[in-house]
Amino acid sequence: MDSQIEKAIEIVWNPSGDQSLKSQAYNFLNQVRSDPQAWHVCVSLFTRTPRPSEIVRHVCLEILSNIVHTQLLDGQSLVYLRDALLAYVRETYATNDPDLVDSSNLQNKLTQTLTYLFVALYEQAWASFFDDFLALTVLPGSSSRNNTIGVILYMRLLSNVHDEIADQMVMRQGNDVKVHTGLKDLVRARDVGKIAQSWQDLLAEYSHQNDLIAETTLKVIGKWVSWTDISLIINDAMMSLIFPLIGRASPDGGDDKVRDAAVDAFTEIVGKKMRPADKTNMISFLNLRDIISQLIASPPLNEYKGTPRYDTDLGEAVAKLVNTVVADLIRVLEDKTTDDETRTKANQQLQDFLPLLLRFFSDEFDEICSTVIPSLTDILTYFRKLPQLPGPFAELLPPILNAIIMKMRYDETSSWGHEDEQTDEAEFQELRKRLQLLQKSVAAVDQNLYIEVLSNLVANTFQRLDEHGSQMDWRDLDVALHEMYLFGELAMPSQGMSSKNQPPTSASERLMALMTKMVQSGVATFPHPAIILQYMEICVRYCSFFETDNNSSLIAQVLEHFVRFVHHDHVRIRSRSWYLFHRFVKHLRAHVGNVAETIIHSIGDLLPIKAEVPGDDADDDMSSDQTDNSADALFTSQLYLFEAIGCISSTSSTPPDKQALYARSVMDPLFTDMEQHLPRAKAGDAQAILQIHHIIMALGTLAHGFSDWTPGSQSAKQRPPPEKVLSDEFARAAEAILIALGQLNGSPDIRAASRSAFSRLLGVLGAAVLPQLPQWIEGLLSQGSSKDEMAMFLRLLDQVVYGFKAEIYDVLNLLLTPLLQRVFGGLSEPMDGTDDEIQLAELRREYLSFLGAILSNDLGGVLVSEANQGFFDSLISSILNLARDISSGNLAASRLAFGLLAKMAAVWGGPDVANIAASPSAPSGSPSPAIPGFDQFLLDRFHSLCWEVMRDPQFRPAQDAQTKQVLTEIAGLEQAIYLKTGEVFIQHLQSSLFPGLGIDGNDFLRPMTTSTDRKTFSRYLQELQKSFRQ
Repeated sequence: MDSQIEKAIEIVWNPSGDQSLKSQAYNFLNQVRSDPQAWHVCVSLFTRTPRPSEIVRHVCLEILSNIVHTQLLDGQSLVYLRDALLAYVRETYATNDPDLVDSSNLQNKLTQTLTYLFVALYEQAWASFFDDFLALTVLPGSSSRNNTIGVILYMRLLSNVHDEIADQMVMRQGNDVKVHTGLKDLVRARDVGKIAQSWQDLLAEYSHQNDLIAETTLKVIGKWVSWTDISLIINDAMMSLIFPLIGRASPDGGDDKVRDAAVDAFTEIVGKKMRPADKTNMISFLNLRDIISQLIASPPLNEYKGTPRYDTDLGEAVAKLVNTVVADLIRVLEDKTTDDETRTKANQQLQDFLPLLLRFFSDEFDEICSTVIPSLTDILTYFRKLPQLPGPFAELLPPILNAIIMKMRYDETSSWGHEDEQTDEAEFQELRKRLQLLQKSVAAVDQNLYIEVLSNLVANTFQRLDEHGSQMDWRDLDVALHEMYLFGELAMPSQGMSSKNQPPTSASERLMALMTKMVQSGVATFPHPAIILQYMEICVRYCSFFETDNNSSLIAQVLEHFVRFVHHDHVRIRSRSWYLFHRFVKHLRAHVGNVAETIIHSIGDLLPIKAEVPGDDADDDMSSDQTDNSADALFTSQLYLFEAIGCISSTSSTPPDKQALYARSVMDPLFTDMEQHLPRAKAGDAQAILQIHHIIMALGTLAHGFSDWTPGSQSAKQRPPPEKVLSDEFARAAEAILIALGQLNGSPDIRAASRSAFSRLLGVLGAAVLPQLPQWIEGLLSQGSSKDEMAMFLRLLDQVVYGFKAEIYDVLNLLLTPLLQRVFGGLSEPMDGTDDEIQLAELRREYLSFLGAILSNDLGGVLVSEANQGFFDSLISSILNLARDISSGNLAASRLAFGLLAKMAAVWGGPDVANIAASPSAPSGSPSPAIPGFDQFLLDRFHSLCWEVMRDPQFRPAQDAQTKQVLTEIAGLEQAIYLKTGEVFIQHLQSSLFPGLGIDGNDFLRPMTTSTDRKTFSRYLQELQKSFRQ
């Protein structure tokens, strides 16, 4: 079998082998893995002399490792495997002969297998585990640990043992936690003393002659320290070996992995959990402040700072050490059990370490800075918790805040806007977000300091700008503007410079003064694009500043700046400015005055649309609109210009006839352009179709700028619909769109643009849109329309029905049947995949919601009118079918359907002949439905459906929240039927339902007639359902 396994492994890993043969070999190896006897062969193959190929030995070890780890071997077999591998290790690693040693990959797999054997046998059958491998570190006849090959294997095993049983980053399940905890206790009791002594011996032996062993030993110490007695490591003998390694200098001034490993080990030693007093005493005993200060003063972190020789690895390692010390000191101070003497000591140590922390926080390399942000966050969080900040701590805040601000600044080597530095830019902006959180914490501790420092920084920067103009370093101006942008979170937390009923705060007063200075200074003319972006963002963020009487005169000045920015050469500035210009004028439309003609003339050259069909290599994975310079993204930004023109042209100071003139001046070129491209679009030209799509989108967006009124809205914030003279202009836009839609409705993009335009034209057309509704439906619900499109259009029609309920009856009566025929077509289409299921569920919900909107707005007559009577049965059947379907994907539609049936009962059932109350009166009178025979229809169709669903075995309201909601609607429908049919319903129940259920009718009638909250009746039905299923 040895040769079979060996040959199978060779075949599987032969890259040029026959695939059929490979498949057979692979299947054979899978059988070997599950064969309880095959492991003997694997042991033999791995330890055999002469050795088979490395891949054969590796796979054999893999099989052995897996079989031990999954606990498939009995104790006797495990001992046999232990002995075989230990014999092999002694033969191979005891003589320091490099020709015998396995490759690194094989050593990794060998140590993994030995580690799994340790877990299985250490407690009872391999108590000498560490002794066996420690013995390999000494060559025969020697007394020193001079077998480097054995030492490396020993250290690999120590590292693996820690990773397997003590690594806190590994999630352990079930019994593993108990087993591993027991093993750690055993190691501590039996062997950890000799293991710690071996570290000391190895550092003494190899610190100056073998960096690999020294580095590996330090890494193992860093791992084991978390679960061993700290006194085994923190003692004069061990520290005298580690300290020189921490401070040793590399001969060439370059990286020193041993030194970095020593610092990392020291960090783990310092970070070991212990009592508060022990922690502060340890920090003092180790003289940490002086050690770190010496490291900071060493050439790699001091002399070479700002040069390519600066050692960032060492910087990050020492920063991690500082972060650990400071975080531990904060924990000591926050611990309520800390005594006064320890607290005083920790306070002093924190003051000593803060300058060291700020040194690394202000480092030019962001990865070093980021390393100490957690502990700096801890400091500020602790300060916030103190009722009164002590003087020494208060003195620490200014240097902290100044360091945060300086770190917000672009460093001298950075550039802005270069494509090859986008990753660095993104990382820096992410760092700024983290720094912003630190600033907020400072503000929470000392608001006055925050206001003073930031406002003085900005004001002084503007003063320097006045003195130096464009010669000023853009980085200084950028950080000032960035801080000004952030300052608003304190100055205007509710997005207002000051409340109308309260005097302005100190922060808002400072911000208003800075805004005035910014607009009047040369910031807007500074040549660097980053500054222009910041200026625009600030103007938009603080646009409420311009609404006050004292500052409204500055609006014209800012508008002039924006007009210049929207023509900027830099594409990122240009496209972003289009959006921000729109935001600015939309918010301040009541204050900008009649400047539309000037603005349209100034930016008219930006309005012509030039659609570009994206190529095959178009990048679809852009991280944000700000960096996406594709033609599609630029057009999306261009749309904001159209909306901005609409906002400016429709100010209260602009007469309606002027508004119409401005709208016409923008739309006429679009109409001409559409007319020119329509023949090519009809012929299937992709560019022409996209051009018409863009024109339709622009017309809709322009309309939205003129009026954002929503039909039916009573909100005081929304302006009323525009005057007829303006509506007439947009009626021309609607006609143009309908012409294009009629000829191109086979294009999903044209339908999508038209649907968007239709929703926005509602605000300017008002009821004038109603006569066009049949054309919109004809165009938007074509044969190729998806279920998703139908659902979105029905949602729009809900809005139209609600907004124009007084005027829509005749139009709705005319279009209802053809509309519902289209919808039924979509509902009946076969499903193809998950997306189709989702879209169908959405269409069902929107269809039912649309019918509900008709009934809720007193338009139910159209459903039974002469024009639509022929469709009524199909309509009712569709609702009943949707109510009946209680599959998981249709529960929401079922709930809506039952609710709709209850609404129909209320609308067409006639006057109530019964009542529901805590003490109800007996039903009186006979049913008199609005539709003849509808009372019997309620009993035969609606009521019977309720019980058909409740008797369905899949209907389990006790187990599913959505099903429970359906049951609540069923309860409501039953009560609605009772209200309209009274005694007739009771007699029907007594003659048909109650006998079939075998229940006393009174128990049913009581909750039905007294539950003013239908949920109460629903709970009774749920219990009743349980009883007849038992």
